[in-house]
Amino acid sequence: MPPAPRPGVPRGSALGERSRGGGGGARSAGSRRSGAVPRPSSAVAMAEQPQPISPVKNFFAGGFGGVCLVFVGHPLDTIKVRLQTQPRPQPGQPPLYSGTFDCFRKTLTREGVRGLYKGMAAPIIGVTPMFAVCFFGFGLGKKLQQKKPDDVLTYPQLFAAGMLSGVFTTAIMAPGERIKCLLQIQAATGETKYSGSLDCAKQLYREAGIRGVYKGTVLTLMRDVPASGMYFMTYEWLKNVLTPEGKSVSDLSVPRILFAGGLAGIFNWAVAIPPDVLKSRFQTAPPGKYPNGFRDVLRELIREEGVASLYKGFTAVMIRAFPANAACFLGFEVAMKFLNWIVPSL
Repeated sequence: MPPAPRPGVPRGSALGERSRGGGGGARSAGSRRSGAVPRPSSAVAMAEQPQPISPVKNFFAGGFGGVCLVFVGHPLDTIKVRLQTQPRPQPGQPPLYSGTFDCFRKTLTREGVRGLYKGMAAPIIGVTPMFAVCFFGFGLGKKLQQKKPDDVLTYPQLFAAGMLSGVFTTAIMAPGERIKCLLQIQAATGETKYSGSLDCAKQLYREAGIRGVYKGTVLTLMRDVPASGMYFMTYEWLKNVLTPEGKSVSDLSVPRILFAGGLAGIFNWAVAIPPDVLKSRFQTAPPGKYPNGFRDVLRELIREEGVASLYKGFTAVMIRAFPANAACFLGFEVAMKFLNWIVPSL
């Protein structure tokens, strides 16, 4: 994860162009988004060289930002999963949910506000380590592509570094996603097989071992690797574009930082939705339903519901993406400023 920019260095100066990295508080998007790049002067823009930062501060600040993201975004994530996994209606029968707002209304009516937060414990528990590992993966990806310590990276190189962060986070994301989806679907069907996240994990392990807990890992990789690359690259570009001429990234206002993070989240999910639909179906399916993995899920969806089925939950995802990532940035900003104030030497 890129370091805080050197204060007082304008973006127009040679030093400013080399030293700008994302702001100490404004630089990482939720889960996993950080860094800054200079204003592109050609088709291939160049990114700033990151400076050393405090991993401990990033760990805690990123974790707090992730908690904010989950809290704001989980209700619409519940809606998304229920839309993606609702059973196909019988001939002549209406679907269980006609759309995003119908699903939201029925969930709120039948289960109250708590119904919208079903399965939230699993992603929150995984947020702090996931963000720490994510930022480590992104930083490692950038470092591996540098021939010299002062090399700057192109946007495609940042995309590649972001993809590596997606690989790193899958180990934590896959079981959390599996548990979250099962609890969300359970609430929708009315059956109570699992009493909570821990009980769900225990039952999955008892029934199928570690493979049962990590079911859907390949699809999680297919979703998070390209989506993470898109998120990092888009966020870097947006922060650069939004930085006024003659200013450094540290001068970027909070609303602009939140705007960059929120819009980057939308770009992230535009890439992630099709594999996310396949993942949700596969992770919540009964054992043995899809013996050939995601290929069976894809064939079934295309055959029965067409290509448009790969974008189920699109509205819910896009409505969620902006405020969730904006909340993540705000949480990271607040936590980082607090840590810089209370333990400046950490």
